[in-house]
Amino acid sequence: MMSARGASVPDMSDQDVIVRRARAEDIPGLVASSAGLFAEDGGTRDPAINVDWPREHGAQSFAAAIEDPARLVLVVDHGGQVVGHLMGSVTGPTDKRRITSATLISMYVSPAHRRARAGARLMGEFLAWAKGAGAEQAEVTAYSANTDAIRFYERSGFGPQLLTLRRTL
Repeated sequence: MMSARGASVPDMSDQDVIVRRARAEDIPGLVASSAGLFAEDGGTRDPAINVDWPREHGAQSFAAAIEDPARLVLVVDHGGQVVGHLMGSVTGPTDKRRITSATLISMYVSPAHRRARAGARLMGEFLAWAKGAGAEQAEVTAYSANTDAIRFYERSGFGPQLLTLRRTL
């Protein structure tokens, strides 16, 4: 199969990838997946983002998240290799926000594996986990210029709630 740019793209099926909970041995792959997200998303859209954060702090962050019952860490596994991830959390209720809410913190699937519906499968697992954890709503943020991500989230039932406006000083 050829991509729009003429490069060969593997023909992935739903059976070629497994979505599962992350384990400690997945941490190097989670760091690499997170580095891919930072490079492709924030690194191209926000000059204030430290694109080295995953390599500098990702292992510690993922290790803590895997052990935290209020967090969900999933991997997309292709032949024993991590080719994507999702990290989410559930919080609340609080005095300020009176409901339990789930936040999709980060999600990435390597471009070569996006045709396998791995993103939709990650999202389905996240939403089921959030509901099972008592969350009444789920939220995610995306860069306004990342129209592909916004369309994906909208197809998953998310809609705009807040708008952050930023000015460089």
